[in-house]
Amino acid sequence: MEKIISGIQQMGIGVPNVEQAWAWYRKFFGVNVKVFEEAADAPLMTKYTGGIVHSRTATLALSMNGGGGFEIWQFTSRPTEKSKFDVQLGDFGLYICKIKSYDVQATFDYFTANQADIQGSLYRLPNGKMTFYVKDPNGNLFQIVEGRGWFGKNNHPSKCGGVAGVVIGVSNMAKSLHLYQNILEYDQVEYDEKSVFKDFEALPSGKGEFRRVLLTHSKTRKGPFAKLLGPTEIELIESIDRSNAQSIFKDRFWGDWGFIHLCFDVQRMDQLEADLKEGGFPFTVDSSDTFDMGEAGGRFSYIEDPDGTWIEFVETHKVPIFKKLGLYVHLKKRNPEKSLPMWMLKAMGLNKKRD
Repeated sequence: MEKIISGIQQMGIGVPNVEQAWAWYRKFFGVNVKVFEEAADAPLMTKYTGGIVHSRTATLALSMNGGGGFEIWQFTSRPTEKSKFDVQLGDFGLYICKIKSYDVQATFDYFTANQADIQGSLYRLPNGKMTFYVKDPNGNLFQIVEGRGWFGKNNHPSKCGGVAGVVIGVSNMAKSLHLYQNILEYDQVEYDEKSVFKDFEALPSGKGEFRRVLLTHSKTRKGPFAKLLGPTEIELIESIDRSNAQSIFKDRFWGDWGFIHLCFDVQRMDQLEADLKEGGFPFTVDSSDTFDMGEAGGRFSYIEDPDGTWIEFVETHKVPIFKKLGLYVHLKKRNPEKSLPMWMLKAMGLNKKRD
């Protein structure tokens, strides 16, 4: 049996204040459906938290327009630490989170009217599609891109959906392509160019020369939540003229300030583990069985990409559909290739937080 990668489940974001961060994401991206909220210790992550069990609070939120969600994560046992250096384009790791829009111009106008911290202006990407970049109040970079697929189109004024992909800084393109293209099945190259790029010019060190490779997947994703998560893309960037690029999380803990992990929703975790191990990327963390997240549960694991970037995989076993009525779906006995019924996926929208 083959592994199933259903899509990007969420981008983990380390923040100093969960409620303030989520309020901004609701206003500007419409990511307003709470899947779970939990405060607990993180005993399985001590490999990446200095050998000490730290406590945290985390909120997983989605957009019913589709796309991946955010796991908004805050230490409660220690301060959330910023990078000790100014992170530059081309540093290694999760540098930009892509958010999909069904009208990029309208999204740009909404962000401008609401005084968001836009970096530069509207640009055209190498594939001709429109884009722009924006910083959240914590300095995290987001890229608005034309959406590739939609679960719904609600009336949120930003015209946004959820996570559409990520920009990852790498040190060696060939080594990184082996993981993302061959094992994680982003098998389609939309562009592979080496140049000085206009859309990067307003970003730190963005006026340098880069190789950038945009990867998409040729096959439609399958699995319980694939229709909600939708198609996604991964863009790998390698600096050509910087010799001082370094890891974005150098000398910091998992969970600190910034994009802490890219999480994929998967089924058949054992087969995924075998494929990753054979490819040279063994699990570094594995919950092994159902890990209770309060209102949700599942098995999770981590690997490191060739530059040490944290990639998470979650095999969901239980998720709330409508918590007020005690409606949960249990997935262990379901066909892992089949989508949940549309009514059930849409019912998750009943957990929307209204401002």
